[in-house]
Amino acid sequence: MAFHVEGLVAIIVFYLAILAVGIWAAWKTKNTGSEGDRSEAIIVGGRDIGLLVGAFTMTATWVGGGYINGTAEAVYVPGYGLAWAQAPIGYSLSLALGGLFFAKPMRSKGYVTMLDPFQQLYGKRMGGLLFIPALMGEMFWAAAIFSALGATISVIIDINVNISVIISALIATMYTLVGGLYSVAYTDVVQLFCIFLGLWVSVPFAMSHPAVTDIGLTAVHQVYQAPWLGSISSLDIYTWLDNFLLLTLGGIPWQAYFQRVLSSSSATYAQVLSFLASFGCLVMALPAILIGAIGASTAWNQTEYGVPDPMTKKEADMILPIVLQYLCPVYISFFGLGAVSAAVMSSADSSILSASSMFARNIYQLSFRQNASDREIVWVMRITVFLFGASATAMALLASSVYGLWYLSSDLVYIIIFPQLLCVLFIKGTNTYGAIAGYLFGLVLRITGGEPYLYLQPLIYYPGCYPDENNIYVQRFPFKTLAMLTSFFTNIIVSYLAKYLFESGTLPPKLDFLDAVVARYSREHMDKATLVKSDNIVLNELAPVNPRHSLTLSSTFTNKEAFNYVDSSPELSNTEDDN
Repeated sequence: MAFHVEGLVAIIVFYLAILAVGIWAAWKTKNTGSEGDRSEAIIVGGRDIGLLVGAFTMTATWVGGGYINGTAEAVYVPGYGLAWAQAPIGYSLSLALGGLFFAKPMRSKGYVTMLDPFQQLYGKRMGGLLFIPALMGEMFWAAAIFSALGATISVIIDINVNISVIISALIATMYTLVGGLYSVAYTDVVQLFCIFLGLWVSVPFAMSHPAVTDIGLTAVHQVYQAPWLGSISSLDIYTWLDNFLLLTLGGIPWQAYFQRVLSSSSATYAQVLSFLASFGCLVMALPAILIGAIGASTAWNQTEYGVPDPMTKKEADMILPIVLQYLCPVYISFFGLGAVSAAVMSSADSSILSASSMFARNIYQLSFRQNASDREIVWVMRITVFLFGASATAMALLASSVYGLWYLSSDLVYIIIFPQLLCVLFIKGTNTYGAIAGYLFGLVLRITGGEPYLYLQPLIYYPGCYPDENNIYVQRFPFKTLAMLTSFFTNIIVSYLAKYLFESGTLPPKLDFLDAVVARYSREHMDKATLVKSDNIVLNELAPVNPRHSLTLSSTFTNKEAFNYVDSSPELSNTEDDN
């Protein structure tokens, strides 16, 4: 019992330290954005997040509980091994590609959230549609890692799973509530340090345990199970590629990533942060890989864990806490527990803040309350931080297949949001008609492909599909990437077709019910609460806005350089001159 008490004390001290850092960060920055821009300061940190803090917070967002637990599990599971541990390389490449192609155009235009360019080009309705998969991804991800944390704490300390989930979620929600991005960023620095220290301290002790065989030998030779380096069979190559592309390209269109990009002081800083975080993800994966290799190299019948081994007991997903518990001294396992807790909280707080930011700005403010005061938006954010945190906690406690829901929602981010982001940033001429068609085609193709985690039988049987142990058909064909490409090209084809039909007079202007083609170039000068280029927002659809004639168009951007970047067309110049 003394062991349990010591563990409980250690985790309480750790949680109090994290909470103290979060509250300190909120207090330190309490006056930031006080002149009418407090909501934007909460979302993007006043756009003055430094290079060091920015690199830490961006890395910590990806290096979560699912990242380190999942990497260790993939390396440990017989037949998979390091060859199937795709997250470290996939997410690292995702950050690098984000820095190369997406960070600069997003930051240069002075956006506040990831959904801003969609509402700017496609209108508020499309922004609302894209909010759905974005919200699902953030919420199910937070719920999944809360669930994993509860199981991890219960393994090492042997306390009730539900209590550990609730307390962890409460702490993360509390400091996110009071400080926004500032609290999340500063606590990420502490949490990333705890992850690094806790896991690296544990590795030598676990590796030197008498029951552990040299991992260099077990990497290529079968001792207790198949070699942990793993292999990819010819039948699974397309599945491997499909999953790898999902991680690499689907890891870009997340608000948690763009929140860091948009908080940078310049577009160049945003790119540098992405590259630093890309390197950080690789470094932080190394101890998790080693722990998975140690698990595959252990004679578990020579430890207190006993027989059968974790794989036989279907506890492979808990291999990291099991290694910490049974192969390390008691006090070292507490360091490891702190690492896992830090990893979970560093991702969960980011997801909660991301969902709240998108709702408050893109749904509440830009779609329903364009004339809402800054104070009102701040309170909406605080309320939704609490509600989304509570919802993620409830899903972690009640849903039996949280990971299955997260897999499906992350697929939707890849299949729906990524091609839309490509179009809105890089393909000129796309419009709302194409965006809606691409959205629907991608959604239909993904759902009809089935989902084994949710016991969802496919409606389309692609070549190579086979039934699993539950008689649910699994696709070997890369149907997710097919759905993504279909969504992308559908958007382009339908957009240009609609443009041709209206501009050639084949269809009368009155049929342009989304005002996506005919009224596209009829720009209106909007109040600061709305997006600058309101191509598809018609004035009579909006709540009344009191015009402020002293407000120039360029001041609607936080970043003045963005005004020159966005547009310098004669129409905008004429509109501005009228004021």
